[in-house]
Amino acid sequence: MHFHDHDSVDDDTEDSDQATSASRRAIAAWRSTWVSIAVNLVLTVAQIAAGIFAKSQGLIADGVHSLSDLIADCVVLFASHHSQKDADVNHPYGHQRFETAASLVLGVLLLAVGVGMLLSAFHKLESPETVQRVHVLALWVACGALVTKELLFRYMLAVAKRVKSSMLVANAWHARSDAASSLVVGIGIMGNLAGYPILDPIAALIVGFMVARMGWEFAWSALRDLMDRAADAQEVAAIRQTLEQTPGVSGVHDVRTRKMGDMIVVDAHIEVDATINVEAGHDIAVAARQRVLQHHRVLNLMTHVDPWKRPDLDHAKPARSQAH
Repeated sequence: MHFHDHDSVDDDTEDSDQATSASRRAIAAWRSTWVSIAVNLVLTVAQIAAGIFAKSQGLIADGVHSLSDLIADCVVLFASHHSQKDADVNHPYGHQRFETAASLVLGVLLLAVGVGMLLSAFHKLESPETVQRVHVLALWVACGALVTKELLFRYMLAVAKRVKSSMLVANAWHARSDAASSLVVGIGIMGNLAGYPILDPIAALIVGFMVARMGWEFAWSALRDLMDRAADAQEVAAIRQTLEQTPGVSGVHDVRTRKMGDMIVVDAHIEVDATINVEAGHDIAVAARQRVLQHHRVLNLMTHVDPWKRPDLDHAKPARSQAH
């Protein structure tokens, strides 16, 4: 019997659409990341140089944060390049999890930078007499960095939402954390200039905490995805509804999902009329798969066909063994 000939054209179309989507995401990632690299390179040099000249620990901490962004951007470029590779023998589901791994690396990087900032600020606060009055140049550089980072965040988030990439969303919020840190640093510098020198290292301390917290959130979320975290309940319900509305499907159960980068891999059991032949049941399963792939961020759907209104021995609960 010819089980696959009649759906080969549709499968080719689905594969083509998915390839186009992946390519569009990769191009968007490449462009936005290079913009981020250029901005962060300028900010790193300006903030660290001005921080050293103006004797502002907060501004130097912000510069180190910008430097971590440069490294993070390189990780994103590497991941976006590898995640678009086609499936192979060793990776039959493709390489989408490169993006998740990149998000994990971003999180660990941010966590490490944040902890380093905290330690440095604590050391300075232990000896408040060593805190010097900063130069007014530090305030101008901090304000310039704040505006630049906020604009970068808005640009990167717009791109990330357009192509639906969680990795780019993570990188965009990374830029927003920089804008927030520059705001804190600016306030600390103003306090220092107003006669409260201790506010500059306090600002550095707050920046360190913000960076470490965001790093933890990114790393923990990526780690859960790598451990086959299911898609959110709303998305699973929508996939189930699409399956139930497929002509010929009488019932749906055992819908299981797992994240694969920005995509989802789904296993589902569909119930069809027990009196139809194998080929007809297969046609219904193929139609269900096509509908799900067309309407949801699903990389692949594996269906198991069950007879409707008959005892389902595959899923019958085993009888409890009696205690002897």
